[in-house]
Amino acid sequence: MDTTSSPLSPAAPAALSPRAVRPLRTLDLDPDDSFADLEWLGDVVGGARVLALGETAHYNRESFQLRRRLLAYLVRRHGFTAYAMETGFAESARADAWVRGGAEPPARVQADGLTSLMGLWRPMRAHLEWMRAHNAGAARPVGFYGIDLPGSHVSLVPGLAAVDAYLAEADPGAGVEAALRAGAEAVAAASPFSAPAAMAAWARLPGAEREALVAGAAGVAERLRTGRERYVGRTGAAAFDRALRAAESTAALARMTAAMAGGDLNAVMEVREEALAATVEWVLEREERVVVAAHNGHVGRWPCAVPGAAPTDSMGMRLARALGTDYRVVGATAGAGHMLNVGADFGEGVLFAGMAPPAPGSLDALMAASCGGWPAGVDVRRLEGADAQALAAAAGQRAGNGEEYTDVAAAVAFDALVHLPRLSPAQVDAEALAWVPEEVRVPFTRWRESVVSTK
Repeated sequence: MDTTSSPLSPAAPAALSPRAVRPLRTLDLDPDDSFADLEWLGDVVGGARVLALGETAHYNRESFQLRRRLLAYLVRRHGFTAYAMETGFAESARADAWVRGGAEPPARVQADGLTSLMGLWRPMRAHLEWMRAHNAGAARPVGFYGIDLPGSHVSLVPGLAAVDAYLAEADPGAGVEAALRAGAEAVAAASPFSAPAAMAAWARLPGAEREALVAGAAGVAERLRTGRERYVGRTGAAAFDRALRAAESTAALARMTAAMAGGDLNAVMEVREEALAATVEWVLEREERVVVAAHNGHVGRWPCAVPGAAPTDSMGMRLARALGTDYRVVGATAGAGHMLNVGADFGEGVLFAGMAPPAPGSLDALMAASCGGWPAGVDVRRLEGADAQALAAAAGQRAGNGEEYTDVAAAVAFDALVHLPRLSPAQVDAEALAWVPEEVRVPFTRWRESVVSTK
C-alpha cells in the first residue's frame, strides 16, 4: 500500500447525502435476526461467487462482529458455503474440522488452527462457535479456510509438518527430508513476536544455504505433483489436494522470506499477493460461494505497496481479473478509537494504540461525516451526481498501521463500503492463551491485565 502520513485532500466534499447511506441496525448477531438492514447488500452481492470483506486493521472487536453477522446473512440469505480469512492455509484444517463438529478443544484450535495471532480473541471464538452451531443442523456445512502463508510468516515448520502428516499416510517412511526440516527449524520463529530474530537468521544464511531452503520447499510440492496418481489412490483426492496446497503455500513462504532477507520488497509483495489469490481460487474449486475476509489492502481492486517497494497487483486485482463480476468487494473505513499498535512497545504488551480522527479529505473522513456516528454502509456502485463526485474527491484510506494512509480510488477498488465509527480492542481469550508460546502469552497477559485494571 502506498502510504502517506499527511492530511490528504482538505477540499474534498464534506459528506454524502443521507439517501446514499444505509445505517446498520446492529453489529451483533441476534438469534432471530431478520437482516432487514442488510438487504441492500444483497443487491451488491448479486450472483457473485466471492464477496470479499475488508477491514481497517486486525484484532478489533467491531470488525470481528461485523464479519460474523455478514457471514450469517450471506449463508442464510444467499447460500454462501465457505468462509476464507487471512490466516494460514496449512493450519486451518484444524479449524475447519472443529466447525464441522470436531472434538479438539476449541482453545487449542484457536491457538494452533489460526495464525498471526488471529485466534486469540473472544470474538473470533464466537465466530467459530456460530459456524459450528450452524453446521450442526445444516444440510450443507459452511467450510472454514485460511488463505495465507503458514507459520505466521515466520516459520516454514508448520507447513512442512502438514505435508509430513499427509505423507505418513500416503507414503509411510518417506516424509519430508530431515535436512530440510532441520534447516527450516534453524531459521524459524515461534511467533510474530520473534519475527526480527527469524529474519536475522535468514539474512545470516550463506546464499547457497538460503537457496537450498527455497529449493527444498519447492521440491516437496513438486514431489507431490509428480506422485499425484499414486497418492490419490491411497488417500483420496481431497486429502491430496489439501496437502499439495499446503506444500505450495510453504514454498511461497520460503521464496517470500528469502526475498525479505535479501531486501527485495517487490518480490515479497508479489509472492504473497499471488499466493493469497491462488488459495482463494483453490477454495473456489471446492465451494460454490465464498466469503473472503482480509485487510482492505488485499481485497480491493487496487495496487498495494509498502514504502520501498513498487505498487503490486493485490489479491483483489488478481481475483477480479480471473472472476470478473463474480468478485465483489466491501471495503471498510473507521472513525475513532484504538487500532493495532505498530510501535516498539507492542512486544511489551501494549497491543493497541489510540487513533487520531480521520485525516481531512480522506475516505474515512468522508464516511465518518456521512454516517452520523453510527455503523453504516454505502453502495458505491449506485452513487450519482454530487455523491459520486464526493467519493471521487476523497483521497486516501487508513492503512491500519498507525497514522498511515494508502492512496485508493474507492469507486474502482470497492463495490460497497461499511463504516465503523469506533474501533475498540477485541477481548483476549484467556483459554486460548494457555496453548501459545510464552513469548505470546506474556505480552497478551500484560495487555489483558492492564485492560482489567482500568475498568
